[in-house]
Amino acid sequence: MRPTEGDVLLVIDLQADFLPGGALAVPDGDAVIAPINRLLGQFPHAVLTQDWHPPGHVSFVTSHPGWAPFETVPLAYGPQVLWPEHCVQGSAGAELAPTLNAARAELVIRKGHHRHVDSYSAFLEADRRTPTGLAGYLRERGFTRVVLCGLATDYCVAWSALDARAAGFEAVVVADAVRGIDRDGSVARAWAEMAAAGVGRASSGTFGRG
Repeated sequence: MRPTEGDVLLVIDLQADFLPGGALAVPDGDAVIAPINRLLGQFPHAVLTQDWHPPGHVSFVTSHPGWAPFETVPLAYGPQVLWPEHCVQGSAGAELAPTLNAARAELVIRKGHHRHVDSYSAFLEADRRTPTGLAGYLRERGFTRVVLCGLATDYCVAWSALDARAAGFEAVVVADAVRGIDRDGSVARAWAEMAAAGVGRASSGTFGRG
């Protein structure tokens, strides 16, 4: 299956803080870099996302005295998992992985930059009302299928894939080019939710074949 001009590769949050040694490291997260770089060489079009939080962001556990990391706090827009501080704007942890072939990307979407609302999805912030602008960009470019990879399967990848489908795009997740945090079975739940929404599942070896 060779990528076509209607396809775009969406690389989710491949940043230092999500890699081994980072503030919110995804287990085995660096294993996705090689397959993603191969995909970047095969797809004619690519978009990257970058978590980009201001200091004191609402998702940080340090913004909620008395709460612990990974607990869920009720906020105005709904339940919010509290994370260690990560991907702070301008910090080393917010930088894209140095071995990622980021030069292949035509657009970098920064998300989570509003202090009072989180944004897992590349398409909509966690209030489920505020768009990032990505859907409009993809439509203007004439893309019809979004192929997703990156970190983490059960949060930003899954939310982005589900929102891609809701926005009318075909969506496919590359299973060997994602890794998850997997809190209490969250990876299995994410795959089930994506399948129920019509999100496809592929391997990186699928692409590039005639």
